[in-house]
Amino acid sequence: MRTLREILYNVNILAVQGNTDIAVRALAIDSRQIKAGDAFIAMKGAAADGHQFIAKAIAQGAVAVICETLPDTAAPGVCYVQVSNSAQAGGIMAGNFYGNPSAQLTLVGVTGTNGKTTIATLLFRLFTRLGYKCGLLSTVQNQIGDTVIPATHTTPDAVSLNALLADMVAAGCKYAFMEVSSHAVHQQRTAGLQFAGGIFSNITHDHLDYHKTFDEYIRVKKSFFDGLPAGAFALTNVDDKRGNVMLQNTKARKATYSLRSMADFKGKILENNLTGLIMQIGEREVHFRLIGEFNAYNLLAVYGAAVLLEKDKDDVLAALSDIQGAEGRFDYIVSKSERIIGIVDYAHTPDALLNVLATIKNLRQGHEQIITVVGCGGDRDTAKRPVMAEVAAEHSDKVIFTSDNPRTEDPAAIIQQMEAGVPVHQRKKTISIADRREAIKTACSFAGQEDIILVAGKGHEKYQDINGVKHPFDDKKVLEEMLEIMEK
Repeated sequence: MRTLREILYNVNILAVQGNTDIAVRALAIDSRQIKAGDAFIAMKGAAADGHQFIAKAIAQGAVAVICETLPDTAAPGVCYVQVSNSAQAGGIMAGNFYGNPSAQLTLVGVTGTNGKTTIATLLFRLFTRLGYKCGLLSTVQNQIGDTVIPATHTTPDAVSLNALLADMVAAGCKYAFMEVSSHAVHQQRTAGLQFAGGIFSNITHDHLDYHKTFDEYIRVKKSFFDGLPAGAFALTNVDDKRGNVMLQNTKARKATYSLRSMADFKGKILENNLTGLIMQIGEREVHFRLIGEFNAYNLLAVYGAAVLLEKDKDDVLAALSDIQGAEGRFDYIVSKSERIIGIVDYAHTPDALLNVLATIKNLRQGHEQIITVVGCGGDRDTAKRPVMAEVAAEHSDKVIFTSDNPRTEDPAAIIQQMEAGVPVHQRKKTISIADRREAIKTACSFAGQEDIILVAGKGHEKYQDINGVKHPFDDKKVLEEMLEIMEK
């Protein structure tokens, strides 16, 4: 337990009403979680404004309120702190409350549209193999050493995030690797964290439902690098045309990786097939278990970060050569008799889908069909729906449009928006089946010997979000089940 005065250290305070020398039991940004002795941080969110719940928080026992606008009447015995930005204040306060755990770890953040989960997961597995106890914060799961903690967001809220980092410190972790989403940066969830390094993978069309414009999306990603300290490293993919933009104003030590350009960490793909990648990295030739050009970039990012963290190059490559990727990222199975390849991938942006389909095309030995099952999430960026469909139709032999996570939207309406992106001459190769299980079953029925089925969009997810209810659904299990039925 700390005093409010201690927790407010380094916060930009505009005004105080009351006594800050009071003990605070916990911090909360959700008024429903308030208990006696807590401090409530009223944040303005996309869906609701925490200022509307100040009275409720006080009724539940809040002893302090941090807000941007002071209420008209003050409750007796409660300390009110007016700040310029509640979200930023919340991040700094959470760090202070938990003893600034990020400063006690070597914390590396990974940002970009695609590849964040794989890069963070590979770093976690690499450094674990190198003998360190590590923490992981990712879309798939959070992890402290061998202990797995389910993830609900790509980047947790500031209080939960610092609590997890504090648990990592308490468990003896030396390194922590985390995905840094654009939402998290914009909402200041990472405010106050001390990063030892940042990695940029790439940037493509995504999250415009939230950021509104692509330029704003880029600006938010870049602001993460702008905030890195001089002692940190900033590692970027210079084959992405905005890779160098990320480094323009950073104080951090700059480094680059590439398959096509001059870079500090240069790689070259020598072979790419179902047994993995053979790459030349520097003067070394290495076989990796991961597949595809996109994974070549992910491996280069991980290798570069490890070297920047002063790990031995040969030790890093030896360990990386035997590590598998994250769940639901080009996750494949092969049916026993027909040798049909089923691939499950999280690809939910046009660029990610294109990368996966390009990789599959390169894996083909002859004239195997590529059958793609794909949908788009509801209540998200609508502009990418026709583009996703166009990419799928262009690079597949058959396409089945289906439901992804429709959330509060009508799956049929989402599919209709996707269908609008398919050129007239390619419409014959597409069908629409809203029921995702039926869509996967139909794809399996279409498949002949050694054909390739891609089920895209959900990857590791074990549910389908329909009208606020998460129904159990696992793409890989359904695909395995349907392929097994087809072979009987």
